[in-house]
Amino acid sequence: MASAPETPIHALINYEDPYVQPLILSALEKRLPASSYKLISSLTDLPSPSTPCLQFVQYESIDWDHLMSSPKALANAYVIRKALIRKHYLSTTIANWITKYPDSALKRGAKPSVEFEVDYAEFLDDALVEAWELKESWARSERFADDEREKREWWILKPGMSDRGQGIRLFSSEEELTAIFEEWDPESDDDDDDEQDARSDADDAEKDEGIITSQLRHFVAQPYIHPPLLLAPPGAPSQPRKFHIRTYVLATGALQVSIYKPMLALFAARPYSPPWETDFASSADQRDAAMRAHLTNTCLQASGDRDGSVGLFWDLPDSAAAPRGWKDDVFAQIQSITAATFEAAARGMGVHFQPLPNAFEIFGLDFMVGIEDDSALNTYLLEVNAFPDFRQTGGELSGVIAGLFEGVVEEAVLPFFGVEGRGEKSGDMVRVLDIDLGRR
Repeated sequence: MASAPETPIHALINYEDPYVQPLILSALEKRLPASSYKLISSLTDLPSPSTPCLQFVQYESIDWDHLMSSPKALANAYVIRKALIRKHYLSTTIANWITKYPDSALKRGAKPSVEFEVDYAEFLDDALVEAWELKESWARSERFADDEREKREWWILKPGMSDRGQGIRLFSSEEELTAIFEEWDPESDDDDDDEQDARSDADDAEKDEGIITSQLRHFVAQPYIHPPLLLAPPGAPSQPRKFHIRTYVLATGALQVSIYKPMLALFAARPYSPPWETDFASSADQRDAAMRAHLTNTCLQASGDRDGSVGLFWDLPDSAAAPRGWKDDVFAQIQSITAATFEAAARGMGVHFQPLPNAFEIFGLDFMVGIEDDSALNTYLLEVNAFPDFRQTGGELSGVIAGLFEGVVEEAVLPFFGVEGRGEKSGDMVRVLDIDLGRR
């Protein structure tokens, strides 16, 4: 590779996040020769449309016309990737792929989902007409009374287009699911004159709950992962809690996928208790407090709860349930599941995931480790996030994100522009998928 292009890369870096912006700039400074790039404040600063150009900005700020028209332009997102980042699309992506490839890692690495659409609680029965898996589960659980709730089959409900853990609920019966939707329904009456008031109530509901069914109508329900692997978070070494693994994944071109090996462990705010021992119905405040034992998304935690709830995956302790070597086994599962997920989206859902040869994107994949009946550990994909919230990492672990962006420059920016980077590669980016989709 040449040490620097004849015309310097004109880099528009405006991530609109004070936590991330300096880390991107630092990564460019560390990995790119100073003469190889020039920072600009707008694409109007480009000498010509053919000038080598890097856009590293928020999704809504990307100039797609310029990206599509210039072979020397590179941007930090794909324009279409719903097959990954929307829960109901991801559910379809996985289900279709498993049907075609029953031996795929996704067979064990993702819980089967039931998808349905509903606007208001009164239409829930119609929405569930074809939800055979749910109905069969409820039928099996009917024989268990309220004092035998631990014998029921539990499910987790997720709005298909929400993020940051909003709107997640647990249920084990049709009555409990109905109650969830009734809680979300804005109060209204049949008088058209009150339609505006109903909209106002809906707005208030959205502020309180983070979701209302009249605005987010796609949902997925999945079997609840129980028992999860419980470990002690950094801030509470004597209180084992539920956690999930945040894995940063870089997709480049069409299509290579790499995992950033330094991963995070994000812990729930409260010690774990099974859902059947949890009071979800008494009041909204009690439910929210109870859910803190189940939800591991730190975006939902108060600042006091968040302290000590984020750690490094590779620093997690061993335990009786997770003996020595378990982290290597889990990482191997994560690699297989990640590769299968992106290939399933690219090859099986090409309309809804279209990798561009002159684009790259960082995704945040969330995984949970469950304990199987034979005591073996099994890793499950929970969701795929676009433009993940890097601030969840916190100040103490900001070096993890700094290293991630250096890896992004190494894997995505340097090869595209034919620039030889400064210093040695860290080796933290682990390639898990390299396929040719024929897009040039």
